[in-house]
Amino acid sequence: MSYETDDEKVEAIKAWWKENGVAIVMGIAIGLGAIVGWRYWGDYRDSVAGQGSAVFDQVLANAATGQTEAVVTQARMLNDEFSSTPYAALGALVEAKALYESGQAEAAMTALTGVIAAAPDPALARIAALRLARIQVAEGRLDEAAKTVADHDTSPEFAGDFAAVRGDIAAARGDTVAARAAYEQAIAEGTGFSQLIRLKLDNLPAAG
Repeated sequence: MSYETDDEKVEAIKAWWKENGVAIVMGIAIGLGAIVGWRYWGDYRDSVAGQGSAVFDQVLANAATGQTEAVVTQARMLNDEFSSTPYAALGALVEAKALYESGQAEAAMTALTGVIAAAPDPALARIAALRLARIQVAEGRLDEAAKTVADHDTSPEFAGDFAAVRGDIAAARGDTVAARAAYEQAIAEGTGFSQLIRLKLDNLPAAG
């Protein structure tokens, strides 16, 4: 299973948080300044941003070397200690990928379901939904995959990616006409998997 274009979106969200997270926390600090001191919130800001980023970097490093248990442990740490930041959801995405690649499909789907429910950014939730739907297709759980797509295909930014998954679902069901239409939509909407989608489209049986 490939995640390249999703990973680019994840990296964009991570970069956005690094650039804007300080401003967000400062805004919270200003709003609560009458109750608690600025110094406390300044320290909190630096601690959350620095520690969360450091743990997430460890998650990525361990994932790159196939240390699934360490990935799971550190992703859970992010969820427990940095749940108010995007790092918790980002860590869970990496955790799910590591679990699936190690043959733990059910655990991977559970991790992705958690991201969908708790992600602080709708884009992260949609990335998790895409990954969940792809795993569901790969595991033959086509009705569940179709529901995941229907529930989360709500943003033009991800329209091409969700259309590609709909094509995979239709192809797995033997519905060549629907698969062809979905793949063509995916290409038209734009997706980083365009070459793969074209290959799938070319390999579809001719309409009877």
